[in-house]
Amino acid sequence: MVYSRAVVTVGRGGFPTSRHFVQERSVRIYVGNLSYQVTDDELRQAFEAYGQVASANVIMDKFSGQSKGFGFVEMPSRPEAEAAINSLNGKELRGRAMNVNEARPRPNSGGPGGGPRSGQSSRQY
Repeated sequence: MVYSRAVVTVGRGGFPTSRHFVQERSVRIYVGNLSYQVTDDELRQAFEAYGQVASANVIMDKFSGQSKGFGFVEMPSRPEAEAAINSLNGKELRGRAMNVNEARPRPNSGGPGGGPRSGQSSRQY
């Protein structure tokens, strides 16, 4: 997510001379080793103690509907996100020590499909 905040430049006499918007990227945080009983709301509450939370999602298996034991939290402020990461990494939530760090960007897979089907060669004869 990208957030914008207004920046106003003040000139002589205290009057605004210009206004522009600065775009800031929210920080995406990976949270691993979660108990299977942790909900989105519980995850959000754990991080809200350190600042504003844009989203909190526990990843669920699409077939069984059971938690996969990890999730992601987005926080708009980098200083708040870093405080949360430093404080919550190794801290217990529902009896399990969380593994908390900044999420790595997803690798570009090149879109859906692509590549040969199982057992087929990609060579052209």
